[in-house]
Amino acid sequence: MPGPDTSVPLSVSEVNRRARQTLERDFGELWVEGELSGVSRPGSGHVYFTLKDERAQLRCALFRNRARFVAAPMRDGDLVKVRGRLSIFEPRGDYQLIVEAVQAAGVGELLAAFERLKTRLAAEGVFANARPLPYPPRHLLVLSSPTGAAIRDVLAVLAARWPLAKVTLIPVPVQGREAAPALISALGLLNRQSALDPGRDAILITRGGGSLEDLWAFNDEHLARAIFHSRLPVMSAVGHEVDVTLADFAADVRAPTPSAAAEQLVPDRRELAARLVALAGRLERAQLGRLEREAQRLDHLRARLRHPREALAR
Repeated sequence: MPGPDTSVPLSVSEVNRRARQTLERDFGELWVEGELSGVSRPGSGHVYFTLKDERAQLRCALFRNRARFVAAPMRDGDLVKVRGRLSIFEPRGDYQLIVEAVQAAGVGELLAAFERLKTRLAAEGVFANARPLPYPPRHLLVLSSPTGAAIRDVLAVLAARWPLAKVTLIPVPVQGREAAPALISALGLLNRQSALDPGRDAILITRGGGSLEDLWAFNDEHLARAIFHSRLPVMSAVGHEVDVTLADFAADVRAPTPSAAAEQLVPDRRELAARLVALAGRLERAQLGRLEREAQRLDHLRARLRHPREALAR
């Protein structure tokens, strides 16, 4: 069977069409792992990004009808696995991967690294802190993001339970490469300042939930050591109940959520008010009972009382 006539020039569109058909036929569906870069979300709802490794890059397109099924956030620097088909966008001749699904990658490696570091720090005694926090603290120092849900939850619970609480927010990033160094620096500064201001007596480190990668800054070895060496007692409330970080182990107290941390730190004024009402009722009943007993004793003594003239008459 004779092959195609190579002497006849092809149009650009024909070349791109044949290249697209060849790619789609020969490769089929495949999984690709790499680091996200240049994530773009135009108004169309599609997501465009580049997958890269140490030596190459691959353009990708995640169309709107598939993007809505991707639960995990997609950010530059995340390591992911994507499933899709290679194709060519014929009008521009762009070689790209049409993505059908996205999964976080590297979780197994992160968990293994977490367990190794946890075992080593535990053997060194870094998780031995168990100092009680003052109840309630005179001046609570909160290390968290100023725009996150965690600080809103903490402040709302504190305001409802104990409006007298004095709280200072120290804004720090709670995700990404800058988070652990910023937290370590803030801890050092607060401990130095506490020598000048003894009223500062407790630290809360908190953020909301997220994936293992989102919370990874709180598994930093140097941060765990900084928490362990803090002169001020530290409570850690990172993520949801199922999330556990090295910061939780190194802290004096761990709370399962930011809201639970606030509940542990201060009493509930409503419960105290109800208790005061109950105690006032008990005090009033005890007072009335004592007065009644003394009145009866007085009546008894009055009945025994005789005028001296009776004795003289006898």
